[in-house]
Amino acid sequence: MAERLKSLLYQVARDNGFTIETMEIMPDHLYLFVRATPNHLVASMVKALKGVSARFLFKEFPELKEELWGGHLWNPSYYVGTVGHISEEAVKKHIENQKAGD
Repeated sequence: MAERLKSLLYQVARDNGFTIETMEIMPDHLYLFVRATPNHLVASMVKALKGVSARFLFKEFPELKEELWGGHLWNPSYYVGTVGHISEEAVKKHIENQKAGD
């Protein structure tokens, strides 16, 4: 299921004109490093990622909806940070190391 989620998220990004540079899926959340233009609205990107992935995963794995609290795949909240005072490489490395630290 995690591999299918990854492929869905990469496809949503491609379809919407932004790029997922790094992704790490954790048991109860995920980390994404996304490259987008200033014309991309963060809320629109998150809505597309969450909405499309939930729709397809529920269709392909119907038992998933019964395992989730309230039948929702995603929590409505999210955190966004921008790369500024630290390097892009440092952010990518941090995301990639999350699985090892879990």
